[in-house]
Amino acid sequence: MALIATSELMADASAAGTGIGAFNVIHLETAEAIAAAAERANLPVILQISQNCVTYHGGLEPIGLACLSLAHTSGARVAVHLDHAEDETLARHAVDLGFGSVMFDAAKLEYDANVDATLRVVDYAHANDVYVEAELGEIGGKDGAHAPGVRTDPAEAERFVSETGVDALAVAVGSSHAMTTREASLDLDLIARLHRALTVPLVLHGSSGVPDDTIAAAIAAGMTKINVSTHLNRFFTGAIREYLDANPGVVDSRKYVRAGRDALSGEAERLLRLFAGAGSEEASR
Repeated sequence: MALIATSELMADASAAGTGIGAFNVIHLETAEAIAAAAERANLPVILQISQNCVTYHGGLEPIGLACLSLAHTSGARVAVHLDHAEDETLARHAVDLGFGSVMFDAAKLEYDANVDATLRVVDYAHANDVYVEAELGEIGGKDGAHAPGVRTDPAEAERFVSETGVDALAVAVGSSHAMTTREASLDLDLIARLHRALTVPLVLHGSSGVPDDTIAAAIAAGMTKINVSTHLNRFFTGAIREYLDANPGVVDSRKYVRAGRDALSGEAERLLRLFAGAGSEEASR
């Protein structure tokens, strides 16, 4: 169906009260797996490229252009998004390259500095019809960025959206990045209050650590964009380990990487169906 604007996919999901999967790309094989999952499910998907991924590939163009090409030729509705960019120059580069959206992450800054930096990115992106996601109430994980229990304040979030003009907001409601177990507990009441307070869609980062039923409840409470990375990577790596254990003499990397790609794709399809179904009953009432 070709490359689709992130704004269109987010508007559709928000209006329907359903979730949309936003899955992180690590390399071409994960992008291929995610696009194939969306085609089989006949559901849209957002391919995300993080600043860490850009660093791994030595620049934005190699993986960014590959994902844009894949989206253009896919049978599914696919958007391409820059995830967790802390570098304003990188965010502008993604806009120039043709990405449909950028997530600018200045959450480590004090509130006023966060607003100023985010507003600069918003001005540039909106001048080029590109959707902007930001973050308020830093999401935990990785390097222990903040103490557990930090939450986004609805009144501050409302003010932040008004002052920056962002199109979507990632909020801290109990999830944490890079979790390898699915046992995170979300503050569903806070999600509902944020949803009522804001006019823009909410984004759940750190969803890999959240159980299926809790994600479904979060979507019903008002979450729209559901980011997943570590959980899918576990399927990819686990399948490769199993293949190599069963075939210790293999030297053609395509054989074991294909096993990883297929495993990731199957789980991505399942998650897309889960997110699209969650909240739909609530929205129809």
